[in-house]
Amino acid sequence: MKKVLLKIDGMTCSACSNGLEKYLNKQEGIKQASVNLVMNNASIEYDEKLLDIPQIEKFVEKAGFESLGIDKLEKEKKKASNEKYKLIGLTILAILILYISMGQMIGLPIFEILNMHHHPIYFSIVQFILSIIAIYLGKDIIRNGYKNLVHKTPNMDTLVGLGVISSLLYSMYNTYQIFIGNEEAVHHLYYESIVIILFFIKIGKYIEGRNKDKTKEAIQDLMMITPNLATIEKDGKQKQVTLDEIQKGDIVICKPGEKIAVDGEIMEGTTHIDESFITGESVPVKKTTGNKVIAGSMNYDGMIKYKAEKIGKESTVSEIVRMVVEATNTKAPIAKIADTISGYFVPGIILIAVLASIIWAILGEDIGFIINIFITVLVVACPCSLGLATPLAIVMASGLASRKGILVKSSEALENAHKIKTIVFDKTGTLTKGHLSVSQIFNYSALKEDEIIEVVANIENHSEHPIARGIVKYAEERNIPIDSKKVTEFKNISGYGIQAKYNGINYLIGNKKLMLENHIHIDKIIKENEMNDDETLENDGNSLLFIAKENTLIALIGVKDIIKENAKEVIDKLKQQNISTVMLTGDNEKTAKAIGKIIGIENVIAGVIPKQKAEEITKLKENGLVMMCGDGINDSISLVKADIGVSVGSGTDIAMDSSDVVLMKDNLDKINDLINISKKTMRIIKQNLFWAFFYNICMIPIAAGVLIPLGITMNPMFAAFSMTISSVTVTLNSLRLKKI
Repeated sequence: MKKVLLKIDGMTCSACSNGLEKYLNKQEGIKQASVNLVMNNASIEYDEKLLDIPQIEKFVEKAGFESLGIDKLEKEKKKASNEKYKLIGLTILAILILYISMGQMIGLPIFEILNMHHHPIYFSIVQFILSIIAIYLGKDIIRNGYKNLVHKTPNMDTLVGLGVISSLLYSMYNTYQIFIGNEEAVHHLYYESIVIILFFIKIGKYIEGRNKDKTKEAIQDLMMITPNLATIEKDGKQKQVTLDEIQKGDIVICKPGEKIAVDGEIMEGTTHIDESFITGESVPVKKTTGNKVIAGSMNYDGMIKYKAEKIGKESTVSEIVRMVVEATNTKAPIAKIADTISGYFVPGIILIAVLASIIWAILGEDIGFIINIFITVLVVACPCSLGLATPLAIVMASGLASRKGILVKSSEALENAHKIKTIVFDKTGTLTKGHLSVSQIFNYSALKEDEIIEVVANIENHSEHPIARGIVKYAEERNIPIDSKKVTEFKNISGYGIQAKYNGINYLIGNKKLMLENHIHIDKIIKENEMNDDETLENDGNSLLFIAKENTLIALIGVKDIIKENAKEVIDKLKQQNISTVMLTGDNEKTAKAIGKIIGIENVIAGVIPKQKAEEITKLKENGLVMMCGDGINDSISLVKADIGVSVGSGTDIAMDSSDVVLMKDNLDKINDLINISKKTMRIIKQNLFWAFFYNICMIPIAAGVLIPLGITMNPMFAAFSMTISSVTVTLNSLRLKKI
């Protein structure tokens, strides 16, 4: 068996991808095909003895799509889309045709030439032209419905297409009747139904397409996290090359402030590297000869030479991209009720319409009556209310959520949030603020704390190290003045810290080794009770900065990622709802467990890479639905893998676009709001579906003529009207969500 990933062109909605997937899986020689609408590709496992790639591409073509060859998962140029303009066009057409066809009934002024009673010919011609334009703008819906009917996988697009074409043909027939003098036929025109149906369906597809494009762009942006160029060393000379030119075994040079180009092993040099996009650990990691480096991570303070080991698709970043794509491909979305029943509902309605027509033909009715029955059944069953039942409630709920600072990007999130059994939190940037700050100061001098911070911040302002930036930001928040001119003789001592003069006074700022190297006595000074101050800070997850003035220790500063103010309160509320909480982080176990203890999370899983995070999510899903809350690139796979992915507003683009929900105000308490909105939304959806099904159960028999012996009949015009009433009922019920 072989596997190929083909790039597919022509897919516009989930109905397209579902239809193509079903068609491919029916073909001999294909073991399994999985079509990914987000990435516009198809992963196909096939028997190479029976098929080759050109033959598989012919299957794709027969299904109505185009294969663009093997998908290399490369960054694509953004293509201009005209879907927005098609929707605008349909909106204008819908307003015009409703005004022309129904404006007179409610007393609205209208041009005399369009008066249906005085000028029925002009009235019908104008509506015919408007409906033809609408059909052109919505031709993809009709084409998709036809393709799925041909491939024996009918869906809602099939029913919509049949209803639209049938309504058009019947209206054209009655337009002909008007031309030959039968002016009463003006009451049997249903052009407006064509436009309105296509308008509603197009809105849903446009929203779906927008969300798909954002997710796709985010995944492709992840591919661009590595630098475009790198410097390699050959024969003692440095040469700048593109990433594609780097070969395994090449010696790559990375200077301070540059990104690592490919995965490799350090051969020479020492530095600190920020790998937070992979590990989630907020503090840069010291790297020296023999240590591994990861493509895309940032080199801070030293020049290194490393040997290229993993290039191209083998790199860690490429592996993350591949896993995110696979996760979007294999994640089984909760099937919407309308989609689930479409496999039975659509053929069932077509069968009822055909059988009703045949029965009335046998009973001797004329062709006009038979066509009337056929069209009426299709129009009355056209799934506007059924199709609107879920999305309208979701739209209203999404609006409510957005007002509360919650951006909901998928209906599955609202459908499932109230059923969540476990919520998994990333640590850095999710439970914590995601940046380093001063947590505690031990002052061993006569100086005030702010005076110490002023000295340290002014000196650290000359450094690009994350700890330095954290100190400077802390000073700015306390309105402590920063004046770089007061700092002289600044020297960065790699692996130790900083030496500089501030107002002409010598200062050393760095780790314990820096103090010992300069023979500064610290043990007696930092001793307090049974535990040293440095041990106290380390046990609380701090990085340490020793401050010496003229070879005398004056302070010890603890710097760490601060826990968000309401984190403990959020965890307590979730526990009250019997929702389990888990911390899943790439940070070290000691720090993670210390934070877990403070906020009340007992289940802490630390030191895991992105792939392991996704594996842990899969295990947790065995006990029920899982929500993952994260903010970084390292969380992107887990966010997609979870039943609901939630990213905080301060997170990276890939995290936000890989997730189903974004907390725009970076407030974790919004998770509880999401769960509450979900409960109420599902109640509204169930009510909507009840009324939609009740409507179909009552109206389809009448449309088929079952009650004609009792004198109860229905024509397509009343069918369209009753369909509208059904949709209005669902709409008004959904509007109740505004009052939550």
